[in-house]
Amino acid sequence: MNELPLLSLMTFLPLVGAVLIIALRNLAGAREGALSSMIALVTTLATLTVSLVVLGGFDPDGAEYQFVERQAWFGNSSYAMGVDGLSLSLVILTTALTPLCILQAMTSIKDRVPSFMVAFLVLETLMIGVFCAMDLILFYVFFEGGLIPMFLIIGIWGGKNRLYAAFKFFLYTLLGSLLLLAALVYMYTVTGTTFIPDLQDYPFAPGVQTWLWLAFFASFAVKLPMWPVHTWLPDAHVEAPTSGSVVLAAILLKMGGYGFLRFSLPMFPDASELFQPLMFALSVVAIVYASLVAFRQTDIKKLVAYSSVAHMGFVTLGIFAFNEEGIQGAIFQMISHGIISGALFFCVGVIYDRMHTREISFYGGLVHRMPVYAAFMMLFSMANVGLPGTSGFIGEILTMVGGFQASTLAAAGAAIGVILSAVYMLTLYRRTVFGELVNEKLSAIKDVTALEFLILGLLAAGTLILGVAPSYVFELTEGSTLELLSMIGR
Repeated sequence: MNELPLLSLMTFLPLVGAVLIIALRNLAGAREGALSSMIALVTTLATLTVSLVVLGGFDPDGAEYQFVERQAWFGNSSYAMGVDGLSLSLVILTTALTPLCILQAMTSIKDRVPSFMVAFLVLETLMIGVFCAMDLILFYVFFEGGLIPMFLIIGIWGGKNRLYAAFKFFLYTLLGSLLLLAALVYMYTVTGTTFIPDLQDYPFAPGVQTWLWLAFFASFAVKLPMWPVHTWLPDAHVEAPTSGSVVLAAILLKMGGYGFLRFSLPMFPDASELFQPLMFALSVVAIVYASLVAFRQTDIKKLVAYSSVAHMGFVTLGIFAFNEEGIQGAIFQMISHGIISGALFFCVGVIYDRMHTREISFYGGLVHRMPVYAAFMMLFSMANVGLPGTSGFIGEILTMVGGFQASTLAAAGAAIGVILSAVYMLTLYRRTVFGELVNEKLSAIKDVTALEFLILGLLAAGTLILGVAPSYVFELTEGSTLELLSMIGR
């Protein structure tokens, strides 16, 4: 099985679907939208199938990269692909959520449907490539390439301020990555290689580590995003179509956390330890500040966006705790947040598609007309708060346990964020779902459709399964976590 180029097949299969849509769109006539949607759905399901084959053949006890593919590229760089437990867990998250995004887009995207499906399939290829790349140049190509389809998804199919949001998203993330490119060139000049395992073993001098760490930090902090370079995220979420918001929150943000784990800690351990207090401070500020701002929002989507900023603060807290509980908790938090935040954005999309507004004040009493929707919204709101029995609890408690071992003060600050998250999420739920049905425009609103029930039901199942059986993730990532800790001397 390892002799087959499964990772390349999985990575570029969505691109094949995109090419097929372009080739057939002129032949389909009036049915080009339906045909392109079906091709996109089949392609993403096939990609999910391949990823599950990789998962089935993966040895969770091994800490090394598996399914490795390596071919000479140019200079001393190579086309190198491989996965360990960390990257494979994020690959599965990507391939599992993308078909749900396509299903949602099939009902909500009305204009330029073939172009939308092409952009989304190209984006999936680039996202998977980020997590599979074993060469730093190849990683950078995938990492930066993802900006283009996401820019188009926001800028063409977004809301009324979509161009502003799209350019802000593009410029923030591009400028942050220019320093990453400069660091990449320097590292290649010094080491003569861009192969990630070799770079992880290279003994960079402490002073050099500091500057390289800051260059990588500039890119990953924006992508995550960390306070204070988070301001592009709420605008991008508000203007993006529902499926765009889902993939942005669930997957694209995780590239920042993945970058810290894959590059910053193992390549620059001395600098990572030097900047640990700074990362703890920024994490706590992000958790508390974003939670307070979320409470003051009048737009449901913007509230969930600020909630994402707060929850990513738990990720960086766990990563820089430099212990098994913290790093395992950070990885689990990324997976859990991908499911829960994606579900919340789907929930926002359900009512927005019916009423074309996201203003909290417009709603109220939805439980009287949409009891099934109210049940789903309750589950995902409680999971976002960190209710025991849901996946949200596991990630938050582990990152705080890991953080407590490293800094009692940082863990205490994060605990305040847990309380604040309950405040803004329960307030949102009370104002939109409970109460009397005062707005007459809501009297004819319909409950979830069969397709919406399928999407939300699958996400609910993931939230609950990982909440009661987190070992599915821990067994996959334990080897990578222990290997990472050995690299940084812990």
